[in-house]
Amino acid sequence: MSLLKQLASSLGTVVGILTLLVALIAAILTYFDSSDPVEYPSMAEDMKTLEENFRVQNKSCFILGASGESGKVLLQELLERNIFSKITLIGRRMLTFEDEAYKNLVQEVVDFEKLDDYAAAFQGHDVGYCCLGTTRAKAGAEGFVRVDHDYVLKSAELAKAGSCSHFHLESSRGADKNNNFLYLKVKGQVEAEIEALGFDRLSVYRPGVLLVDRVESRPLEWLSRKFLSAWSSVFSTSMAIPIQAVARAIVSNTVRPSEQKSEILEHKHIAALGKGAGK
Repeated sequence: MSLLKQLASSLGTVVGILTLLVALIAAILTYFDSSDPVEYPSMAEDMKTLEENFRVQNKSCFILGASGESGKVLLQELLERNIFSKITLIGRRMLTFEDEAYKNLVQEVVDFEKLDDYAAAFQGHDVGYCCLGTTRAKAGAEGFVRVDHDYVLKSAELAKAGSCSHFHLESSRGADKNNNFLYLKVKGQVEAEIEALGFDRLSVYRPGVLLVDRVESRPLEWLSRKFLSAWSSVFSTSMAIPIQAVARAIVSNTVRPSEQKSEILEHKHIAALGKGAGK
């Protein structure tokens, strides 16, 4: 019993510290992110019209990273809103789907270490979505750079050469090529290098923590996400956002006209654009 009490006490201490940290970070981010609220007028009505106008153009798209959490939800959102005549998944393996909604998907299996050999997979798409990504913990420092920089950049280069006009890149809040933190530095570097490719339109998304119950989540990661989810439901901060809201924002931004050749949607823009859009 004494051991159980010690464990319970330790867990309570961890929870208490985590709660205080979340509260402190939330307060700081709320302070710095409180200006210039973002509003998108008449989202529900306007979005239906925009989707209809986009749909009749019979455009095609590809998704990189459809097997990951972000890619899965983005694919679901695209299928539900049915704005493309053709959707191609580009990945390292074939994905299996049971739902009838997925039956018309095209899948291209590629070797990311030899992407030049698979240039044809990137040809003929009007729009490209990149949700590729890993973590340093999972792949190591070199593996992280190879996936989040090398694979992403080479895919963008092939997409540009293949006549893709609108490229969407899922990045991260705080991305900065001059940052000393490897994750944010790599995200910032690849953003800048893809911008230099000169797409007709480049949309970069920088969400905060993505709220999703990952199957492989460690207990502490799961606990952190639960705290962030609860906090975000009470206070509108730039800490966390449901992954479904990010997907809605990306699809909504796809059909939304823009005069900007290159745009960066920070967390608050994503939250505003993804709030109820397409519903």
